[in-house]
Amino acid sequence: MAEPEPGSLSPSSLCIFRLSAIGDTTHVLPVIRTVQRHWPNTAITWVVGRTEAGLVGDLPGVTFRVLDKTAGIGRCWRQLRREEDGRVHDVILQMQASLRASLIATALRGRRRIGFDRSRAINGQWLFTRERIAAGRQEHVLDGFFGFLQQAGLARRELRWDVPLPADAVAFAERELPGDALLLALSPCSSQRFRNFRDWPADRFAAVIDYASSLGFHVVLTGGPSARERAYATAIASAASVPVTDLVGRTRLKELAAVLARCAGLVSPDSGPAHVASALGVPVIGLYATSNPARTGPYRHREYVVDRYPDAIRRFLGREPEDVRWGTRVRHPDAMDLISVEDVCAMLDRLVVRLR
Repeated sequence: MAEPEPGSLSPSSLCIFRLSAIGDTTHVLPVIRTVQRHWPNTAITWVVGRTEAGLVGDLPGVTFRVLDKTAGIGRCWRQLRREEDGRVHDVILQMQASLRASLIATALRGRRRIGFDRSRAINGQWLFTRERIAAGRQEHVLDGFFGFLQQAGLARRELRWDVPLPADAVAFAERELPGDALLLALSPCSSQRFRNFRDWPADRFAAVIDYASSLGFHVVLTGGPSARERAYATAIASAASVPVTDLVGRTRLKELAAVLARCAGLVSPDSGPAHVASALGVPVIGLYATSNPARTGPYRHREYVVDRYPDAIRRFLGREPEDVRWGTRVRHPDAMDLISVEDVCAMLDRLVVRLR
Protein backbone atom coordinates (compact mmCIF):
# COMPACT_ATOMS: atom_id res chain seq x y z
CA MET A 1 0.00 0.00 0.00
CA ALA A 2 1.37 3.41 -0.90
CA GLU A 3 2.33 5.68 1.96
CA PRO A 4 0.25 8.80 2.48
CA GLU A 5 1.94 12.10 3.04
CA PRO A 6 2.73 12.60 6.74
CA GLY A 7 -0.18 14.28 8.49
CA SER A 8 -2.58 13.81 5.56
CA LEU A 9 -4.78 10.76 5.02
CA SER A 10 -3.66 9.49 8.40
CA PRO A 11 -6.18 7.40 10.33
CA SER A 12 -8.02 9.25 13.05
CA SER A 13 -7.45 6.34 15.43
CA LEU A 14 -5.09 3.39 15.54
CA CYS A 15 -5.15 0.55 18.05
CA ILE A 16 -2.13 -1.66 18.76
CA PHE A 17 -2.87 -5.04 20.30
CA ARG A 18 0.26 -6.48 21.92
CA LEU A 19 -0.15 -7.84 25.42
CA SER A 20 3.28 -9.36 26.07
CA ALA A 21 6.12 -10.08 26.59
CA ILE A 22 8.41 -7.44 28.05
CA GLY A 23 10.96 -7.70 25.23
CA ASP A 24 8.31 -7.60 22.53
CA THR A 25 6.63 -4.57 24.04
CA THR A 26 9.92 -2.67 23.81
CA HIS A 27 9.85 -3.48 20.09
CA VAL A 28 6.48 -1.73 19.83
CA LEU A 29 7.92 1.57 21.07
CA PRO A 30 9.60 2.62 17.78
CA VAL A 31 6.34 1.86 15.97
CA ILE A 32 4.52 4.26 18.29
CA ARG A 33 7.24 6.89 17.96
CA THR A 34 6.93 6.64 14.18
CA VAL A 35 3.17 7.16 14.29
CA GLN A 36 3.57 10.11 16.65
CA ARG A 37 6.15 11.71 14.37
CA HIS A 38 4.52 11.15 10.98
CA TRP A 39 0.81 10.83 11.85
CA PRO A 40 0.65 13.37 14.70
CA ASN A 41 -3.13 13.68 14.53
CA THR A 42 -3.75 9.96 14.95
CA ALA A 43 -5.09 8.89 18.35
CA ILE A 44 -3.18 5.83 19.56
CA THR A 45 -4.58 3.10 21.81
CA TRP A 46 -2.45 0.23 23.07
CA VAL A 47 -3.93 -2.95 24.55
CA VAL A 48 -1.16 -4.28 26.79
CA GLY A 49 -0.63 -6.74 29.63
CA ARG A 50 -0.59 -5.59 33.24
CA THR A 51 3.04 -6.57 33.85
CA GLU A 52 4.25 -4.92 30.66
CA ALA A 53 2.29 -1.76 31.44
CA GLY A 54 4.63 -1.35 34.39
CA LEU A 55 7.34 -0.49 31.87
CA VAL A 56 5.54 1.24 29.01
CA GLY A 57 2.21 2.34 30.46
CA ASP A 58 3.24 5.96 31.02
CA LEU A 59 4.05 6.80 27.40
CA PRO A 60 2.67 10.26 26.66
CA GLY A 61 0.03 10.56 23.97
CA VAL A 62 -1.15 6.94 24.23
CA THR A 63 -4.40 5.60 25.70
CA PHE A 64 -3.79 2.27 27.42
CA ARG A 65 -6.14 -0.65 27.92
CA VAL A 66 -4.36 -2.72 30.56
CA LEU A 67 -5.42 -6.36 30.86
CA ASP A 68 -4.53 -8.97 33.45
CA LYS A 69 -4.00 -12.06 31.32
CA THR A 70 -4.35 -14.32 34.35
CA ALA A 71 -7.99 -13.24 34.68
CA GLY A 72 -8.97 -15.42 31.73
CA ILE A 73 -10.15 -14.78 28.20
CA GLY A 74 -13.77 -14.03 29.05
CA ARG A 75 -13.04 -11.49 31.75
CA CYS A 76 -10.40 -9.73 29.61
CA TRP A 77 -12.82 -9.64 26.67
CA ARG A 78 -15.58 -8.08 28.76
CA GLN A 79 -13.23 -5.53 30.33
CA LEU A 80 -11.91 -4.47 26.93
CA ARG A 81 -15.38 -4.24 25.45
CA ARG A 82 -16.56 -2.14 28.38
CA GLU A 83 -13.59 0.24 28.30
CA GLU A 84 -13.81 0.71 24.55
CA ASP A 85 -17.47 1.69 24.97
CA GLY A 86 -18.44 1.20 21.33
CA ARG A 87 -15.39 2.92 19.84
CA VAL A 88 -14.54 1.99 16.26
CA HIS A 89 -10.87 2.35 15.32
CA ASP A 90 -9.81 3.13 11.80
CA VAL A 91 -6.97 0.58 12.04
CA ILE A 92 -6.23 -2.27 14.44
CA LEU A 93 -2.69 -3.68 14.39
CA GLN A 94 -3.04 -7.18 15.81
CA MET A 95 0.61 -7.85 16.70
CA GLN A 96 0.12 -11.02 18.74
CA ALA A 97 -0.61 -14.41 17.26
CA SER A 98 -1.62 -16.56 20.22
CA LEU A 99 -5.15 -17.96 20.18
CA ARG A 100 -5.88 -16.28 23.52
CA ALA A 101 -4.83 -12.92 22.13
CA SER A 102 -6.89 -13.39 18.97
CA LEU A 103 -10.01 -14.22 20.98
CA ILE A 104 -9.60 -11.24 23.31
CA ALA A 105 -8.96 -8.93 20.36
CA THR A 106 -12.43 -9.67 18.98
CA ALA A 107 -13.66 -7.24 21.62
CA LEU A 108 -12.14 -4.44 19.53
CA ARG A 109 -14.03 -2.85 16.66
CA GLY A 110 -12.19 -1.52 13.66
CA ARG A 111 -12.60 -0.70 9.99
CA ARG A 112 -9.30 -2.39 9.17
CA ARG A 113 -7.79 -5.27 11.12
CA ILE A 114 -4.21 -6.17 10.18
CA GLY A 115 -2.49 -9.39 11.24
CA PHE A 116 0.62 -11.35 10.44
CA ASP A 117 1.27 -12.94 7.06
CA ARG A 118 0.13 -16.54 6.76
CA SER A 119 3.49 -18.08 7.74
CA ARG A 120 3.58 -16.10 11.00
CA ALA A 121 -0.16 -16.06 11.70
CA ILE A 122 0.17 -19.13 13.89
CA ASN A 123 -2.57 -20.53 16.13
CA GLY A 124 -5.12 -19.56 13.50
CA GLN A 125 -4.56 -15.81 13.76
CA TRP A 126 -5.30 -15.44 10.05
CA LEU A 127 -8.90 -16.39 10.82
CA PHE A 128 -9.30 -13.28 13.01
CA THR A 129 -7.87 -10.59 10.70
CA ARG A 130 -8.86 -9.16 7.34
CA GLU A 131 -5.49 -7.91 6.10
CA ARG A 132 -1.99 -9.30 6.39
CA ILE A 133 1.45 -7.76 6.47
CA ALA A 134 3.91 -8.62 3.71
CA ALA A 135 5.32 -12.13 3.85
CA GLY A 136 8.17 -12.25 6.31
CA ARG A 137 11.73 -12.37 5.24
CA GLN A 138 14.49 -13.39 7.62
CA GLU A 139 14.04 -10.36 9.82
CA HIS A 140 14.14 -9.26 13.43
CA VAL A 141 10.89 -9.22 15.39
CA LEU A 142 11.03 -5.42 15.55
CA ASP A 143 11.35 -5.15 11.78
CA GLY A 144 8.33 -7.42 11.47
CA PHE A 145 6.33 -5.02 13.63
CA PHE A 146 7.11 -2.21 11.23
CA GLY A 147 5.45 -4.34 8.56
CA PHE A 148 2.13 -3.55 10.25
CA LEU A 149 2.68 0.16 9.81
CA GLN A 150 3.65 -0.31 6.19
CA GLN A 151 0.46 -2.24 5.53
CA ALA A 152 -1.48 0.52 7.27
CA GLY A 153 0.04 3.05 4.89
CA LEU A 154 3.10 4.43 6.68
CA ALA A 155 6.51 3.28 5.43
CA ARG A 156 8.62 5.61 7.58
CA ARG A 157 10.72 4.45 10.52
CA GLU A 158 11.72 6.28 13.66
CA LEU A 159 14.15 4.10 15.59
CA ARG A 160 13.51 5.87 18.87
CA TRP A 161 12.44 4.24 22.12
CA ASP A 162 12.58 7.04 24.71
CA VAL A 163 11.49 4.91 27.66
CA PRO A 164 10.22 7.32 30.35
CA LEU A 165 12.11 7.02 33.66
CA PRO A 166 10.08 8.54 36.52
CA ALA A 167 11.84 10.44 39.28
CA ASP A 168 11.18 7.81 41.96
CA ALA A 169 12.78 5.09 39.82
CA VAL A 170 15.83 7.26 39.15
CA ALA A 171 16.07 7.99 42.88
CA PHE A 172 15.98 4.25 43.61
CA ALA A 173 18.91 3.64 41.26
CA GLU A 174 20.90 6.49 42.78
CA ARG A 175 20.25 5.17 46.27
CA GLU A 176 21.07 1.52 45.59
CA LEU A 177 24.05 1.81 43.24
CA PRO A 178 27.58 2.91 44.11
CA GLY A 179 27.84 6.39 42.68
CA ASP A 180 31.47 6.38 41.58
CA ALA A 181 31.75 2.89 40.08
CA LEU A 182 31.81 1.70 36.48
CA LEU A 183 28.78 -0.55 36.53
CA LEU A 184 28.07 -3.76 34.62
CA ALA A 185 24.63 -5.31 35.03
CA LEU A 186 24.18 -9.06 34.93
CA SER A 187 20.69 -10.49 34.46
CA PRO A 188 21.24 -14.24 34.54
CA CYS A 189 17.72 -15.66 34.18
CA SER A 190 15.33 -15.73 31.28
CA SER A 191 11.62 -16.34 31.61
CA GLN A 192 10.58 -19.72 32.97
CA ARG A 193 8.86 -21.46 30.08
CA PHE A 194 8.45 -25.08 29.07
CA ARG A 195 11.76 -26.37 27.65
CA ASN A 196 13.19 -22.88 27.41
CA PHE A 197 16.78 -23.80 28.41
CA ARG A 198 18.26 -20.30 28.18
CA ASP A 199 20.07 -20.21 31.52
CA TRP A 200 23.88 -20.28 31.58
CA PRO A 201 25.78 -22.12 34.35
CA ALA A 202 26.18 -20.14 37.57
CA ASP A 203 29.91 -20.88 37.87
CA ARG A 204 30.49 -19.36 34.43
CA PHE A 205 28.63 -16.21 35.39
CA ALA A 206 30.82 -16.03 38.50
CA ALA A 207 33.97 -16.32 36.37
CA VAL A 208 32.70 -13.46 34.18
CA ILE A 209 32.12 -11.34 37.29
CA ASP A 210 35.71 -11.91 38.38
CA TYR A 211 37.02 -10.97 34.95
CA ALA A 212 34.79 -7.90 34.77
CA SER A 213 36.19 -6.81 38.12
CA SER A 214 39.71 -7.05 36.73
CA LEU A 215 38.62 -4.62 34.00
CA GLY A 216 37.36 -2.13 36.56
CA PHE A 217 33.65 -3.00 36.59
CA HIS A 218 31.45 -3.39 39.64
CA VAL A 219 28.73 -5.95 38.86
CA VAL A 220 25.04 -5.47 39.67
CA LEU A 221 22.84 -8.58 39.69
CA THR A 222 19.27 -8.02 38.51
CA GLY A 223 16.27 -10.28 38.18
CA GLY A 224 12.77 -11.08 39.37
CA PRO A 225 11.48 -12.16 42.79
CA SER A 226 10.92 -15.87 42.10
CA ALA A 227 12.60 -18.44 44.35
CA ARG A 228 14.43 -19.78 41.31
CA GLU A 229 15.95 -16.41 40.46
CA ARG A 230 16.89 -15.67 44.06
CA ALA A 231 18.60 -19.06 44.43
CA TYR A 232 20.44 -18.59 41.15
CA ALA A 233 21.68 -15.13 42.16
CA THR A 234 22.86 -16.47 45.51
CA ALA A 235 24.79 -19.25 43.78
CA ILE A 236 26.45 -16.79 41.40
CA ALA A 237 27.37 -14.29 44.09
CA SER A 238 28.73 -17.04 46.33
CA ALA A 239 30.96 -18.44 43.57
CA ALA A 240 32.39 -15.04 42.60
CA SER A 241 35.55 -13.90 44.36
CA VAL A 242 34.52 -10.22 44.43
CA PRO A 243 31.46 -8.55 46.02
CA VAL A 244 28.46 -7.65 43.88
CA THR A 245 25.38 -5.49 44.35
CA ASP A 246 22.45 -7.91 44.45
CA LEU A 247 19.14 -6.33 43.38
CA VAL A 248 17.44 -9.57 42.32
CA GLY A 249 13.81 -9.44 43.36
CA ARG A 250 14.08 -5.85 44.57
CA THR A 251 13.13 -3.84 41.48
CA ARG A 252 9.91 -2.99 39.73
CA LEU A 253 10.23 -2.66 35.96
CA LYS A 254 10.77 1.10 36.03
CA GLU A 255 13.40 0.72 38.76
CA LEU A 256 15.10 -2.00 36.73
CA ALA A 257 15.16 0.33 33.73
CA ALA A 258 16.66 3.12 35.85
CA VAL A 259 19.32 0.73 37.16
CA LEU A 260 20.19 -0.45 33.66
CA ALA A 261 20.38 3.14 32.44
CA ARG A 262 23.17 3.73 34.98
CA CYS A 263 25.22 0.79 33.70
CA ALA A 264 27.88 0.70 31.00
CA GLY A 265 26.64 -2.66 29.78
CA LEU A 266 24.53 -5.74 30.49
CA VAL A 267 25.32 -9.46 30.26
CA SER A 268 22.20 -11.54 29.75
CA PRO A 269 20.66 -14.43 27.84
CA ASP A 270 17.69 -13.78 25.55
CA SER A 271 15.39 -12.08 28.04
CA GLY A 272 13.18 -9.07 28.69
CA PRO A 273 15.91 -7.12 30.51
CA ALA A 274 18.22 -7.53 27.51
CA HIS A 275 15.67 -5.75 25.31
CA VAL A 276 14.96 -3.11 27.96
CA ALA A 277 18.69 -2.32 28.17
CA SER A 278 19.00 -2.16 24.40
CA ALA A 279 16.00 0.17 24.22
CA LEU A 280 17.78 2.43 26.71
CA GLY A 281 20.92 2.47 24.56
CA VAL A 282 22.89 0.28 26.99
CA PRO A 283 25.20 -2.20 25.19
CA VAL A 284 24.06 -5.78 25.69
CA ILE A 285 26.35 -8.80 25.67
CA GLY A 286 23.69 -11.31 24.70
CA LEU A 287 24.19 -15.03 25.31
CA TYR A 288 22.50 -16.88 22.46
CA ALA A 289 22.52 -20.58 21.67
CA THR A 290 18.89 -21.73 21.85
CA SER A 291 17.40 -18.85 19.83
CA ASN A 292 18.50 -16.90 16.78
CA PRO A 293 19.92 -13.47 17.68
CA ALA A 294 19.23 -12.22 14.15
CA ARG A 295 15.54 -12.59 15.03
CA THR A 296 15.39 -11.93 18.78
CA GLY A 297 18.73 -10.34 19.69
CA PRO A 298 19.16 -6.92 21.36
CA TYR A 299 18.22 -4.77 18.38
CA ARG A 300 20.70 -1.93 18.82
CA HIS A 301 23.68 -3.97 20.00
CA ARG A 302 23.85 -7.20 18.06
CA GLU A 303 27.59 -6.70 17.53
CA TYR A 304 28.15 -7.76 21.15
CA VAL A 305 26.13 -10.97 20.95
CA VAL A 306 27.88 -14.25 21.68
CA ASP A 307 26.26 -16.32 18.95
CA ARG A 308 26.47 -20.09 19.34
CA TYR A 309 23.10 -20.65 17.71
CA PRO A 310 24.58 -22.08 14.48
CA ASP A 311 26.70 -24.49 16.54
CA ALA A 312 23.64 -25.57 18.53
CA ILE A 313 21.65 -26.19 15.33
CA ARG A 314 24.40 -28.43 14.00
CA ARG A 315 25.06 -30.34 17.22
CA PHE A 316 21.57 -30.84 18.60
CA LEU A 317 19.39 -30.77 15.47
CA GLY A 318 21.88 -32.30 13.06
CA ARG A 319 21.18 -29.69 10.39
CA GLU A 320 22.71 -26.56 8.91
CA PRO A 321 21.35 -23.20 10.08
CA GLU A 322 20.21 -22.25 6.58
CA ASP A 323 18.13 -25.44 6.38
CA VAL A 324 15.90 -24.81 9.41
CA ARG A 325 12.84 -22.61 9.57
CA TRP A 326 13.48 -19.01 10.60
CA GLY A 327 12.99 -18.72 14.33
CA THR A 328 13.57 -22.39 15.10
CA ARG A 329 14.43 -22.92 18.78
CA VAL A 330 17.03 -25.39 20.00
CA ARG A 331 15.28 -26.98 22.94
CA HIS A 332 18.15 -28.90 24.48
CA PRO A 333 19.35 -28.45 28.08
CA ASP A 334 23.02 -28.50 27.05
CA ALA A 335 22.81 -25.90 24.28
CA MET A 336 23.88 -22.93 26.43
CA ASP A 337 26.98 -24.86 27.52
CA LEU A 338 28.36 -24.13 24.03
CA ILE A 339 28.99 -20.56 25.23
CA SER A 340 32.35 -20.37 26.98
CA VAL A 341 33.57 -17.94 29.61
CA GLU A 342 36.21 -16.86 27.09
CA ASP A 343 33.48 -15.96 24.58
CA VAL A 344 31.86 -13.58 27.04
CA CYS A 345 35.13 -12.11 28.30
CA ALA A 346 36.13 -11.33 24.71
CA MET A 347 32.95 -9.27 24.35
CA LEU A 348 33.73 -7.49 27.60
CA ASP A 349 37.09 -6.56 26.11
CA ARG A 350 35.28 -5.08 23.10
CA LEU A 351 32.97 -3.13 25.41
CA VAL A 352 35.94 -1.67 27.29
CA VAL A 353 37.45 -0.50 24.01
CA ARG A 354 34.17 1.25 23.21
CA LEU A 355 34.12 2.95 26.61
CA ARG A 356 37.61 4.42 26.32
